[in-house]
Amino acid sequence: MSSLVNVLVAVAVVALIAARQLKPQRVTADGHRRLVLPVILVVIALREPGLLDARDLPLSALLLGAELVVGALMGVGWARTSHVWTEQDGSVWSKGTKATAGVWIAGIALRLGLMGVGALIGVRQGTGAVLLALAASVLVRRGLLVRRARAGRASYGDGVATAPWKDRV
Repeated sequence: MSSLVNVLVAVAVVALIAARQLKPQRVTADGHRRLVLPVILVVIALREPGLLDARDLPLSALLLGAELVVGALMGVGWARTSHVWTEQDGSVWSKGTKATAGVWIAGIALRLGLMGVGALIGVRQGTGAVLLALAASVLVRRGLLVRRARAGRASYGDGVATAPWKDRV
């Protein structure tokens, strides 16, 4: 697959994720469904030749690792800034906030910075690194939201906090 296709896939995925963050989404623990998008991103990224620059493998691997760390941290920030609540029927929902948008902007800025560093030191970075980092963001965010939902730390939509010792009606 060409780099242009990878870039278009990344832009489409980011647009899809951003649009979905504007409306409430149900948080479910169904494992297979939540893995579909990250697996697709990883497969596309790994099929692309040049994930690592053969001219300077150590620096290229270091930049790829930094990209993955930024992606994971972005997923943490994304999950922590998402509003999570429990409806009276027991279903758990989440929605991105203004702070979530700030996390996305900061994550994109850091990624652009990493690309700039790579260009300055002469290490070619393929678009696969962006796709892998995006997959890491989605996986980390999803895992943390499911964990928050299971822990019962969400609050009811009407603002009443749930307590483990209270019976649900």
